[in-house]
Amino acid sequence: MELTQIGYNDKVKEAFEKVGKANQIIGRISLEHKRMYRVWTVSGELLCEVSGKLAYDAQSREEYPAVGDWVIVSPRVKEGKGTITNILPRKSKFSRKVAGSNTEEQIVAANVDTIFLVNSLNEDLNIRRLERYLTLTWESGASPVIVLTKADLAVDLNEKLMLVESIAYGIPVITISVINNSGLDELKTYLIPGKTVALLGSSGVGKSTLTNYLCGYEKQEVQEIRDSDAKGRHTTTNREMVLLPNNAILIDTPGMRELQLWNSEAGISNSFSEIEELAARCKFRDCQHEKEIGCAVKYAIENGDIEEERLLSYKKLLRELAFLERRQDKKAQADEKKKWKSMTKQYRTK
Repeated sequence: MELTQIGYNDKVKEAFEKVGKANQIIGRISLEHKRMYRVWTVSGELLCEVSGKLAYDAQSREEYPAVGDWVIVSPRVKEGKGTITNILPRKSKFSRKVAGSNTEEQIVAANVDTIFLVNSLNEDLNIRRLERYLTLTWESGASPVIVLTKADLAVDLNEKLMLVESIAYGIPVITISVINNSGLDELKTYLIPGKTVALLGSSGVGKSTLTNYLCGYEKQEVQEIRDSDAKGRHTTTNREMVLLPNNAILIDTPGMRELQLWNSEAGISNSFSEIEELAARCKFRDCQHEKEIGCAVKYAIENGDIEEERLLSYKKLLRELAFLERRQDKKAQADEKKKWKSMTKQYRTK
């Protein structure tokens, strides 16, 4: 495989030369499954596991490879296998808190240039959920593009577009229909050879249909949405990187039922920039935007410039982020205590 086809450039080359050894090669993670990885390399696709040292040194999930990562591999080409010894620095990463009660980061995709936030123009269109996706995308370092699918099935299309555009400040919004072949040429302007695009969205929004269209063959199984609630069923089961016919790189991801924030302070500021700009004009620096005199945010709501639901969503995400930070502090303290306990035990046994 020609590495430049999958995003290899001078920065990646420089990072590899700093730590790579003579018997090692560079590769990019195309698929992750239960701590086994398919890696694209100049020697073809290799099935790899991480080295014992990398696993021992890893303090969190973030320090394991993710789809889209550039890694250094000690290859066993005749076996079609290899060992991952290093992960090269990431230029971007889309992360969320893992589902459930654990306070850990899950990297959904790494080294992405553009993220297509895919939403369906049916009854399941959820503006508040889209705000979450935008927040995490801004935090990732990639550029967001909102893709509204199933335009052929849309009722009140203009009304739904207005809702989306009310939170999409400066972000491209593309309405498409694979059935009617509409909007797809505009979408293709972001599919640039050597650049990486990730598809993110809930189940049933049309990611698999879009993936199949862009690949030019039936890459993913497609299922109908449920009639009872207009929600979708999972069809994609793993995050996977594929090379499109024009040599753009696509990362397809399973639908996310749970999307919790992860270290998203800058992402919130970007997603809710109009509220933070208004807040800077409030009379009191610690204004809570409730009943204070001289609150520019409440004045904008009363004037109809922004919706009150937008402010409530902003406050909710800030509370969630504050709660996460407290959980992270407690986890860091517990991890530090565990580390010192282990070191003390090792010292006593010597």
